[in-house]
Amino acid sequence: MILTSDEAHFHLNGSVNKQNFRYWSTINPRQVHEHPLNCDRVTVWIAVAKFGVIGPYVFEENCRSVTVNSARYVVMIRNFLIPELRRRRLNQFRIWFQQDGANAHTSRETMAELRRSLPGKLISHRGDVPRPPCSPDLSPCDFFLWGYLKGKVYVDKPRDIPQLQNAIEREMSAIPRRMCEQVMTNFSRSLNECVKNKDRHLNDVIFQV
Repeated sequence: MILTSDEAHFHLNGSVNKQNFRYWSTINPRQVHEHPLNCDRVTVWIAVAKFGVIGPYVFEENCRSVTVNSARYVVMIRNFLIPELRRRRLNQFRIWFQQDGANAHTSRETMAELRRSLPGKLISHRGDVPRPPCSPDLSPCDFFLWGYLKGKVYVDKPRDIPQLQNAIEREMSAIPRRMCEQVMTNFSRSLNECVKNKDRHLNDVIFQV
C-alpha cells in the first residue's frame, strides 16, 4: 500500500499557489498576478491512500501558521502520522510512504525518523526508492487533492482562520473512499505509462478522477 503526502498553504484571501504548474508559450504574455504578500494562512499536511485520507495536520504555534522545518516535520511524524496509522490498525511496516524533496522532508533528522518508523519503505529523495524530481503527475496530492480540496474550501469564502480550518477539516472528511480508490488507480496507471514510455513525456495521456 502506498501513502502519498504533501503540505500546502490555504490563504485566507483564497489565492492558490500553483507552483507545480508550468505554462509554455512562444510569446511573453506580459501578465502580472498581484496578491497580498503576508496574507493570513493555514499550512496543512495531508496524505492520500487507497483507503482514504489522513489529516489534516496543521503546522501552527500559538494559533499562528509556521514554516514547515525538519524539527516540526519530525514532530508530525511521531505525534500524528504513526499514531494515526496505529489507530486505523494499519501495519506501518507494510506501507510505502511517498514525500517530495523539500528540505524539511530530507534532512538528516527527518530521514532518520522515517527510517525508524517506516523502515525500507520510503519513496523520496535520499529514500529507499528515489522519487523523480519536478514530477507533480506522480503525486496524487498535486494532480488531485489540492485542486479539489481548495475548490471546495473556498466556496463559502471563509472570513477568518477558524472558519478556514473548519472548512478544510469538513471538506477533507467528506472525500469518499471510492474517490481515493479511483485516484490511486490513476496513480498506478501513470506509473505504468512512465515505465512503458521509458520515462519520456506522456503527451497524449489524460488521467481522470
